[in-house]
Amino acid sequence: MIYAIVASFLFGLSTPLSKLLLGDVDPIMLAGLLYLGAGVTQGLALTLSASSRRREARLERADMPWLVGAILAGGVVGPILLLFGLRQTPAATASLLLNFEVVATGLVAALFFGEATGRRTWVAIALVTAGGILLALDPTQAWGISLGAALILAACVAWGLDNNFTGRISLKDPRKIVFLKGTAAGAISVLLGLTLGRPLPAWWTALLALALGAVSYGLSIVFFVRSLRAIGAARTGAVFGTAPFVGAALSLLIYRGTPAVLFYAALPLMVLAVAVLGREKHAHEHTHENLFHSHRHRHDDGHHAHDHPGMDSAELLHAHNHEHLPLSHSHPHRPDPHHRHVHR
Repeated sequence: MIYAIVASFLFGLSTPLSKLLLGDVDPIMLAGLLYLGAGVTQGLALTLSASSRRREARLERADMPWLVGAILAGGVVGPILLLFGLRQTPAATASLLLNFEVVATGLVAALFFGEATGRRTWVAIALVTAGGILLALDPTQAWGISLGAALILAACVAWGLDNNFTGRISLKDPRKIVFLKGTAAGAISVLLGLTLGRPLPAWWTALLALALGAVSYGLSIVFFVRSLRAIGAARTGAVFGTAPFVGAALSLLIYRGTPAVLFYAALPLMVLAVAVLGREKHAHEHTHENLFHSHRHRHDDGHHAHDHPGMDSAELLHAHNHEHLPLSHSHPHRPDPHHRHVHR
């Protein structure tokens, strides 16, 4: 769970700091620069750490549809919707609204990908939904909800899809995923902005956007992918719900404003949701079917006690094609890629 917490902290910084940049950068251009910063820095990290590549599994042709879906939903559509919504929404409120990503991720994981979702997870999702409704309410608007809030909620749906798409390839090298996702999504958004006649920002503003993207998107997504491997999409998304609190706290420090009453009504619901999920426990007798795949692993986790013909098996972390024989046992677990079984 520590990977999800670190990822959420880094991403939480992005909302209030992006709002500062929106004064000088068009939202589409800013979305592109943020993801280009993430992709370029992770590409450099891959180049500098070539000796450790064999510890991570390579992306294969079968992974490409999931990667393309993640690029379009999470790298292009989501950030653009968020930044347009952020233009019209106080940073603290926008930060808390991003908790709705928890709901979108959990619903997509449970309804479309069959991920096991326990009672505590559903309670957490319900609490976040209630808090999101409170934050989105605006009686002065024709539909009772602000346009900015609606755009941010739509961005959360896009990221909910992205989280589940990325979860299908989370066993592969996370830095390679971020490199491909960041450079592709960033280039698409920048080209879209140029096509629509949006101006390029000043070079120092562009550098600030690239640096913010490198940290709040690049490093954050690497840790997020590592969390997806360990605890699944629904639970990672729920832990990621701490990010809005980081953003809200920083927003209040930067902008010195007084949040609306509904902000204080939604805050305890969001905090309670994260607390409920943190106390979740899950263990039962389950069976692993025969499986052949490749990913980073070690031999002391109870699932990878295989031989390595012609290979030194003493290395703790390594990646290669390997087979899982059928196995039945009981232990505490989460819906990671080795525990996507049906619960009756």
